[in-house]
This record gives sequence, structure tokens and C-alpha cells, in this order.
Amino acid sequence: MIISSNLAAQSAANDLSKTSSALANSLAKLSSGSRIVNAYDDAAGVAISMRFDSKIDRANAAKDNVANAMSYTQTQDAYLKRIAKTLNRMSELAMLSLDGTKSDADRTLYDNEFTQLKSYIGDVASKEFNGVSLFSSANVTSVIDSEGTSFNMSPIDLGGSTYTAVTGGSISTTGSATTALNDIRSAITQLAGDRATIGSYQSRLNMANDQLAATIESFGSASSLIKDVDVARESTEYSRQNILNQATTAMLAQANNLPQSVMRLLPQ
Repeated sequence: MIISSNLAAQSAANDLSKTSSALANSLAKLSSGSRIVNAYDDAAGVAISMRFDSKIDRANAAKDNVANAMSYTQTQDAYLKRIAKTLNRMSELAMLSLDGTKSDADRTLYDNEFTQLKSYIGDVASKEFNGVSLFSSANVTSVIDSEGTSFNMSPIDLGGSTYTAVTGGSISTTGSATTALNDIRSAITQLAGDRATIGSYQSRLNMANDQLAATIESFGSASSLIKDVDVARESTEYSRQNILNQATTAMLAQANNLPQSVMRLLPQ
């Protein structure tokens, strides 16, 4: 029996270190909910899940962009609905002004309302959405997917010649009323086209939003399979390591007591 080197105790101590490390690792997984606590748990999984998580974050940001672009187009269309009502009323006033039984004094009264409606269209042309003009001659560009794809929305320009012809018109005479009526009809046609364009943008944005939602869901599921811990399986592993740890601790205590038995061999 050798007392200078307690090999049994050293072996038990090594086993205890291993089981303690495994127990701590299992506990960390259960407490964090993640299968990968340290990079060495699954080096490839760490790299893949990081790429997936990055794509999910970009998709969420793009989803916000799509929501803002949708709000932008909805605001545009809300104003254009009011412009449509305004143009309809202006065409009605122009028709009334063309009545041969009306005097120029009567037409002047119609023209007063006509002028106020023109002013309203001019005011709408200067409206903004979060500091971005709603009705300028410039494109509005947004990024609508996680890969940075740009989506350009052509301008709805209320400062264009079709609309300015209306805002520069008058119905104070039959001649000017005739010209104004023709200009208003052209503006109504243009407005219908502009609203159809906005509708097409909204349809595309809805599709982009659905695609982003599917991307977030699918990549979230893939990332979960890599990272998330299987609680039932890990709980079993934790219990196993806990039992081994207790048993190894007991064996280490017994191994440390072995040298004491040498004392029985010594003479009293």
C-alpha cells in the first residue's frame, strides 16, 4: 500500500472535475434555454445561427420599412380622395357657370367658391409625411427585403401641368368656364391614374410584407432547431450528471480515507 501517491483519490478527483463541468454546462443550458452556451458546444451551429439571426433582424427592419411605405401611400390616397371630391365640385360649378341664363355676376359668385377649391388643391400639393413630400416630382425609394432590394415609387405630382391648369383656371365667364371644365376633366383622368398607381404600390407592399413574415417565421424556426435546448433531453442529462457527481464525490471521500488504513499496519 502506497501513501505518497493516492492514485485512487487522483482518479476520483479527475472524474469529479469532469462531472462537475458537465453538470454546470447542463444547468447553464437549462437556465438559458439555449443548446449552445459556449462556442465549442457546436462551432458550426454558432456560425449558422448567427447568420440566421442576422437575416431575421434585417427582415424585421425591412418589415418596418414596408409598414412606413404603406402608411405613406395610404396618406397619399387619403388626400387624393379629397382632391377627387374637390374636382367633382369644381366641375359642377363650371357646368353651372356655363348656364346661359346666368349673368356674369352670378358666375362671379360661383367663381368665389371655385377659387377656394383651387386654393385647397394647392395646399394639399405641399403636404409632407415625416418630412418627405407626398406630392413632389421626386421618386420615393424604400428597401423591402432582408437582402436590401430597393422599391421605387414614382411621384404623384400635384404640381404637374395637368393639375396646375386647374388651379390656374377661372369660371367667371363662359369662355373661361369651358376651358376650366376641360382642364378639370383631364385632371380627373390623371387623378384616377394616380390612385390606380398608388393601389399597385400597396399591392406590392402587401406582398413584400407577407414574404418578410414568412422569412422571419422560417428562419426563426431554423435558428430555433439549432440553438434552443431540448428541455426533456437536457433534464435527463442533468439528472444523470447530478447522480454521477454525487457518486464521484462520495468515492473521492472514500479514496482520501484509504491512506488512514496504513496506520493499522504500524506497531503501536
